[in-house]
Amino acid sequence: MTAPTTSAREADATREAKRLAAVVLDVLAGSRSPPQAAETLGVSLPRYYQLEARALGGLVAACESRPRGRQPDIETELAGVQKELERVKRELARAQSLVRLTQRTVGVPPPSPIKPGKRKRKPLVRAMRRAEQLHQESSGTEPPGEGVGA
Repeated sequence: MTAPTTSAREADATREAKRLAAVVLDVLAGSRSPPQAAETLGVSLPRYYQLEARALGGLVAACESRPRGRQPDIETELAGVQKELERVKRELARAQSLVRLTQRTVGVPPPSPIKPGKRKRKPLVRAMRRAEQLHQESSGTEPPGEGVGA
């Protein structure tokens, strides 16, 4: 009979983790009682029960079905997104270059850059002014500058 092969996760486990797993399996098999296991591990009985619960939770989680096939890796996905970003940046630079070239060819000057610190005034259209007047009239207050004598 051949020895069972170990998984990569089991090979990475520390000696203490393997020891704990062996003791928990002994208790579950009935060859050791929980107080004996706690004494063997050098922990209190409540702590042993915590460790056992965590071990059983890990066992149940490991028994969950996994999706088939290769799963996406975060680093690989990040590299793909960065590559896409660089491609889009190149495409943007190309499009901007084509716009400038077209503007020069047609004779349209490029738009003047907006000076920092100077905000463009938002125009107040007649409809907005009239809506404000109606709102003030409905609330009972007269808009400033309009009254009986105006």
